Amino acid sequence: MEHINLEGLQSLVSAKARVAILDDDGQDKAPFVTKTIDKVEICPDMTHLRIYFDQLNFFAVPLTCNMARNKNEWSAFDVNTGLQYVIRRESDQND
Repeated sequence: MEHINLEGLQSLVSAKARVAILDDDGQDKAPFVTKTIDKVEICPDMTHLRIYFDQLNFFAVPLTCNMARNKNEWSAFDVNTGLQYVIRRESDQND
């Protein structure tokens, strides 16, 4: 695991993905929903990564989270809150 970096998420921009926030037991706090990632950027106070789904709606992931990534999934775990942020890229027929 590594700390969050913006470059690790750029490949998800414009991709349709399923997103969710899970608790430390792996249980959904909210169900996975399908969204298109519009953009990713660091928030103005430099503490969180904002993952936008349109011009207004985003979720913010603390930059101190540990990040894991493979071909179709990005996740970040916040040890302070016990929350895991998950983005699963919807695979296309070429994957």
